Amino acid sequence: MKRRHFLTGATALAAIGAAGIVLRPSLPPAAALAADRAPLRMPTLIDTTQSGRFEVVAQTGQTDFGGRLSAQTIGFNQSYLGPVVRMKKGPLEARVGNTLPIPVSAHWHGLLVPGEHDGGPHLPVEPGGEWVPDMEIDQSPCTAFFHTHIHGRTARDVYAGLAGAIHVTDGLDDERGLPSTYGVDDLTLLLQDRRFTQDGELAYASSMMDIMHGMTGDTMLINGQLDPVAVVPKSIVRLRLINASNARIYSLFCDDGRPMHLVATDGGYLPAPVALETLRLSPGERAEILVDFSDGRAMTLASDGDPNSGMGGMMGRALGMVDRVTGLRQFPVLPFTVDDRLEGSIKRLPDNLGGARPDHDPAKTAATRRFSLDMGMGGGMGGGMGGRGMGGGGMMGGFSINGRPFEMGVINEEVERGTTERWIVTTNMLTHPFHVHGVSFQVVSVNGREPGPEDQGWKDTVLVDGETELLVRFDHPASRDTPFMYHCHILEHEDAGMMGQFTVS
Repeated sequence: MKRRHFLTGATALAAIGAAGIVLRPSLPPAAALAADRAPLRMPTLIDTTQSGRFEVVAQTGQTDFGGRLSAQTIGFNQSYLGPVVRMKKGPLEARVGNTLPIPVSAHWHGLLVPGEHDGGPHLPVEPGGEWVPDMEIDQSPCTAFFHTHIHGRTARDVYAGLAGAIHVTDGLDDERGLPSTYGVDDLTLLLQDRRFTQDGELAYASSMMDIMHGMTGDTMLINGQLDPVAVVPKSIVRLRLINASNARIYSLFCDDGRPMHLVATDGGYLPAPVALETLRLSPGERAEILVDFSDGRAMTLASDGDPNSGMGGMMGRALGMVDRVTGLRQFPVLPFTVDDRLEGSIKRLPDNLGGARPDHDPAKTAATRRFSLDMGMGGGMGGGMGGRGMGGGGMMGGFSINGRPFEMGVINEEVERGTTERWIVTTNMLTHPFHVHGVSFQVVSVNGREPGPEDQGWKDTVLVDGETELLVRFDHPASRDTPFMYHCHILEHEDAGMMGQFTVS
């Protein structure tokens, strides 16, 4: 784009915005969008709060996504995706089996456990094998995530279905005044965009652009279901949102303008609900929102376009400005309709959720570390994904952190247990969701400003665009044999080398 054209376009957009003109193409009415759609199904719930144990097995299968879309897939305990595992504070025995011909793992994304229980790339479950970590759960209630994490094939295998959800609970949600009936007024939503071939199979990463930007699709799946409608009671409904996409960043909103009330981010509850018009959710992030359906009206949860679209993200950032003014790239994510026969017990928003308030005292930090999420320019893939069995030639610079692509045998950082550190994370191209295993952190600033609502509370994944400052707490050990990871959660970038590892001792 020539500079004068960009300036002209920006001036035009500014004039449109100043005049209050919205060129927003209307999304289909929610009721029309929902017509003839199958009701949304919830994942199978495995409740461990009494037994203290659960089992998931990686398996293959054929999944009928509807219409002519029938694909060969993989999942945990089923042909595609996996269950929701509910757990509470205390001992927990997890049993992870593998009937696939490839190694898998089960990374408990968002659980605060030692490195030997984390399920990262150093803990593969070989074909026909089993992994049985005896964990101790000791953290605040939250919505977490689990997925395979074998280096060099994380992106491909998560795309094919190896992922599920986790609820950590303390049994006190009724006292908080939160919806808590699973599948009725408490919905778990795994958001995924996928691409299908003409034969109905899942299509994966067919071009260099799919690697550079991360794999995005043109078809939305919710809990692995194509074109569902969520049927909810005439009350306040809780949506546990998990961005299980490989690369797409969502900017979610209600199509009729009703507010979303944010009650929890990655690590658990906020002090009180926060009303939002738009919720940004990048890969690996989770958020819990309350939406009021007590007026009985249908609604569609929709999203603006991905800010990483376009060459190097530059075009995407310009389009992001266009999105805010025109809505030209909006798309429906999930329509909702109301059924008066369903019982919803929550009629008013809670006042106090009991979540932690941020403590950004720099005197409490033990060290400052800097991390640059780097992308080189060039063709092919070298030193990362291409060097580990997924094809490609050589890439100048490639994908790296602080200029160094990931190596399984290299410990990048050593951290003292029980400390809090200041981590400053920067990007040189695109926006990158930065995830840290085995820790909780607080976002101090984003490009020198206060963080937005979705970056409040305790986090383990944050979208970095420019410079983001974190305070990271290290309470759990990780040895050289089973270190923790930090990486971009655009899974193609992670596999290609934008990952490092650290010990805690």
